[in-house]
Amino acid sequence: MIVPVILAGGSGTRLWPLSRSSYPKQFLRLLNEHSLLQNTILRLRNLDLPFAAPMIICGEEHRFIVAEQLREIDIHNADIILEPIGRNTAPAITLAALHAQKKYQQQNVRLFILSADHEIQNHEAFKFSIEQAYNYLNIAPVVIFGIKPIYPETGYGYIKYSKSLDSESIYYVDDFVEKPDLETAKEYLSVGHYAWNSGMFMFDLIEFLRLIDQYASDIKKACINAYVQAKADLDFIRIGINEFKQCADISIDYALIEKVDHLIMVQLDAGWSDIGSWSALWDIQEKDVNQNVIKGDVIQLQSQNNLVYAHDKLVSLLGVNNLIIVETKDAILIANQGYVQHVKDIVQILKDNKRTEMTIHCEAFRPWGKYECIDVGTRYQVKRITVNKGQKLSLQLHHHRAEHWIVVKGTAKVRKGENTFLLSENESTYISIGEIHSLENPGRIPLELIEIQTGSYLSEDDIHRFEDLYGRVQ
Repeated sequence: MIVPVILAGGSGTRLWPLSRSSYPKQFLRLLNEHSLLQNTILRLRNLDLPFAAPMIICGEEHRFIVAEQLREIDIHNADIILEPIGRNTAPAITLAALHAQKKYQQQNVRLFILSADHEIQNHEAFKFSIEQAYNYLNIAPVVIFGIKPIYPETGYGYIKYSKSLDSESIYYVDDFVEKPDLETAKEYLSVGHYAWNSGMFMFDLIEFLRLIDQYASDIKKACINAYVQAKADLDFIRIGINEFKQCADISIDYALIEKVDHLIMVQLDAGWSDIGSWSALWDIQEKDVNQNVIKGDVIQLQSQNNLVYAHDKLVSLLGVNNLIIVETKDAILIANQGYVQHVKDIVQILKDNKRTEMTIHCEAFRPWGKYECIDVGTRYQVKRITVNKGQKLSLQLHHHRAEHWIVVKGTAKVRKGENTFLLSENESTYISIGEIHSLENPGRIPLELIEIQTGSYLSEDDIHRFEDLYGRVQ
C-alpha cells in the first residue's frame, strides 16, 4: 500500500501577486480548471496504483480552502492534518508517519512524499518511476526522485549520483549539492551525473520511524507528544500546539535525508516543474506564434516571449519582449523575465511596510463562500458577498460597525436578535452596532448581496462569534 503524503504548506511568494499568504499558489488554478493541489490528487487517482487515501498536511488558516477543493473533485476520504504553526517538512512528514502508523496498524505501508504545487506532464513516466521506487525500497531505506535537468537551473538543489544499478534510471546517491551559481549549474549539466532535487521521496513507514528516531529523535518526541493530543474537528485532525512548537524548524533533507547512507535515486524524466517562478510557468504553458503565454483579456502587437495574466482589466502590449505582466484587482506586477527570482524581494518590502497586498486578495475565501472588497473610505467599506447554497455565516455581533445588506441574487435567511426572516432580490435589512445576527443561504443557487459597513473600526477581527458551523467560536 502506498500512502500519498501531500505537503500543502508554503506561501509561494515568487508568484505574487496571484499567490498570497492567505491563498498561496497550491490553491491557484494556473494551468487548467483545477488548482495545483487538485491536479496533484487527480494525477495520483488516475495512475492505477495501490494508493491509499491521501494525507494532506496544511496550515490552520488554509484548512477550509483544502476541504472545499477536495470536495470539488469528489475526494471525501482524505486525512487533513493541520499544522498549528509552520515547522518545515521534517515535523510535517513525521506527523503523517505517526498518523499512518495508527491508522494502518501492521499493514505494509510506504509513504510517498510529494508537494501540492508541482506539475508533471508525462503521467506514464511518472507511474513507472513510482513503481521503481516502491520495488527498490527492498534494498534501500529511502528512494529519492531526482529530475533529469534540461537547462542550468540555479533555483534548485542538486543530487550527485553514480553507479547505475540494473535499470538505466536507478542510481546510488553520492552527495547533495546546494543551489549553484550559473557557471556551476552549466558545469553540472555538461558533466552529467547531477539531477535536480524534486523534494519527492518514498519511505517504508517502519523504516522512516526508525530513521527519524535515529537522526532526529527530538523531532520525533515532540511530534509524538503533539499527536497524542490529536482531535478530530469536522474534516480536520488537530494536534497539540504547545507540544508541536517544540519541534525544530527544519526540512526533511537536513534533518534526515542527507545523513542516511546507501540512498537510491530514481531519475524522473516526466515533464516535471515545481512552478517556482513566473518564468517556470511560462516554460510549461502553451504559447502563441509569438511565444507569448496569454491568460485573460489581452491585446498584443509586435511583442514576443511574454507571460500575461489579466484578471480584471484589458491589458495591451505593444513592442515589448521578455516581460511578466500580472494584473489583479489590487496589484500589478511588471518584471523582466531575467528578474523573476527577485519577486520575493518585492513581497518582503510589502511585508516590511505591513501592506495587505502581501497577505490577502480583494477577493477573500471563507468556508461558507467568499467576499470581494469593492470600495473602502473613511468610516465605510463596501463588499460583494457570495454565500454558497446550504451554507451559513456564524451567529455574531460587531462592537464597532453597523451593516446594511442588499440582496442582488438568491434568497437570504436572516436572523436579527430574536427575529428570523427571508429576504429576496432587491430587498434589504440593517444590522445595528452590537446586534446579534446571522446570514444563511437556504436556496439552491448562490446567494449574492452587497454589504455596506459603517463605523469607526472596520477590520475583520471585530467579530464576536456565538455559534458557527465551522468551529470558529471563541
